[in-house]
Amino acid sequence: MSSPRIAVYDHLRPTSEATDPSPVEPGVYRVVGVGEGTVTLLRVGDADGYRVNTGEVATVDRDALAGFDPADNPDGNRPTGEKARRFAESVGWNLRAFVAGLRAHPALAAVALALVVVGHQGHRALSVPESWLTAVYFLGVLGVVYLGARG
Repeated sequence: MSSPRIAVYDHLRPTSEATDPSPVEPGVYRVVGVGEGTVTLLRVGDADGYRVNTGEVATVDRDALAGFDPADNPDGNRPTGEKARRFAESVGWNLRAFVAGLRAHPALAAVALALVVVGHQGHRALSVPESWLTAVYFLGVLGVVYLGARG
């Protein structure tokens, strides 16, 4: 790799054909600093190119960049199946935490849910202005959201 063209946010990986041992472990590195004689790299991908959060920072001489090749940014290169699985996992954990928040305060949760039901179905049994029922409904929804999110 030609070192004069190196810039912050470029991505590099050590070549496997290098004759000298690489100054860094195999993986994908993001350039986070460029000095006159050195380049600072942050490891952001494993040897297969998948995103990792290691916090490993390495400073290498510009001459050592001859043993590096350009690499793709590992952000967002996860397979679609893994993205879908992680999304489903995330939704499941969020729902579980939300229900746990409601169960932590059952009396308040029951009141909030009752307000939602009265606000939504109250026009069938109560002769009150529609705006009151709307206010009761939204108060109940806000109560449920607050209790569920607060835990």
